Amino acid sequence: MKYIITLLALLVFQISLYAHEGGHGNRKTWIIDNKPVQAEFLKYEEGKVFFLNDNHNLISYDLESLSSEQQKIILDKNAKVSSIHNKKETSNHYSYAFAGIGGILLILSIIFFYKQREKYHLAYGFIGIFLITITSCKKDDDVTVEPLPVVPANDISLMQSVFGSFSGVYTTSDNTYFYVASNGLPSHNMMVGITNWQQQVPIDHNYTGNNSWAIPLQPVLAENPLSTQTNLLKGALAIAANGIPIFNPLNNRGEDAKAIGELDQWGGHCGRADDYHYHLPPAHLQNTVGVGNPIAYAVDGFPVYGETTEQLDEYLGRFNDDGGYEYYTISEYPYFIAGMRGEVTLDPNTTAPENQVIPQATTQGVRPALEPLNGAVITDFQSTGTNAYSLTYTLNNQNYIINYNWDNNGLYTYEFVNPNGTTTENYQR
Repeated sequence: MKYIITLLALLVFQISLYAHEGGHGNRKTWIIDNKPVQAEFLKYEEGKVFFLNDNHNLISYDLESLSSEQQKIILDKNAKVSSIHNKKETSNHYSYAFAGIGGILLILSIIFFYKQREKYHLAYGFIGIFLITITSCKKDDDVTVEPLPVVPANDISLMQSVFGSFSGVYTTSDNTYFYVASNGLPSHNMMVGITNWQQQVPIDHNYTGNNSWAIPLQPVLAENPLSTQTNLLKGALAIAANGIPIFNPLNNRGEDAKAIGELDQWGGHCGRADDYHYHLPPAHLQNTVGVGNPIAYAVDGFPVYGETTEQLDEYLGRFNDDGGYEYYTISEYPYFIAGMRGEVTLDPNTTAPENQVIPQATTQGVRPALEPLNGAVITDFQSTGTNAYSLTYTLNNQNYIINYNWDNNGLYTYEFVNPNGTTTENYQR
């Protein structure tokens, strides 16, 4: 009899040992009081956010001390946790009832077997053990949030090959980032076809050294991907294989840059610092990088490809056979990266929708930003020598020309040619 009781007790003990699994952490970089903090979010309560830092110390901050984007993440997490707890309460009522019945059956089995020595009484015990087992092992699968999969690190040799397809693009890497350096000018022609022009012209920019573009080597899937319709209207979303940044398809006023005529035949234009950049993924680079290779890498670390016949998700991407994530291009808005699928760190000095990812290379203009020239259409753009260009635009059926160049000392010369042949010169340093 003692043997049977001991055996049943051991079974129940084993069940309790293996009934539950541990949770999953959510350690990440949080922007708190405009400073990055590595910590794991624990809970939000009465306006306070509680974290566990790298030293396993409990720390807390006012919700308002986090960036606006991360405040939303905290509130979303809190709402999700509250919903899970409410569901668990309902589920636990049933679990306790089944466990109670199982316990009663187990006790009756022991008592009747002890008194009558009939083996069929042991059946009550095993039924009781079964009920205890299914209630103890229940993990609330219907409400548990599955951890996001870990994606493979980027293939550095592939990245070197892709960016190495273009002269004037240089790459390096460390343990965290793959760096892309260039002078900000593509080898293809520019500006032709723009019908909504802000009078900016492309010049070189020093995207080198500490001002190189940075791409994470180990992308991490974001729990709350940022919609590019309401975020990231400032700064680059991706870096093209030729070292040119790709901005949001929406301009900083939230307008589709292509639809309103701001872009040239290659999907690019110049910003307020005379910096050339794309607003569309440059699918024309596919001929140079080769079929099947990325045409760009997003600032969250995931590669960007041209068009595909594969089914894409809401972010215009998909997982490949190796478990990696890839963005693709479509022919209509939002064109690419409908949402930033990977984790990114936002510049604490920017707010949505004009927020931007950091690290981010910066531009340095040499003349004041100008205003749109209504009715102007750029009809021609040519390289006229080393660091020298000529842009032709029409306005009121007349041709205007801007000739400009720069020397090694950083002196920029602009010559404005009117339809009657008169010229105006402007020097900038």
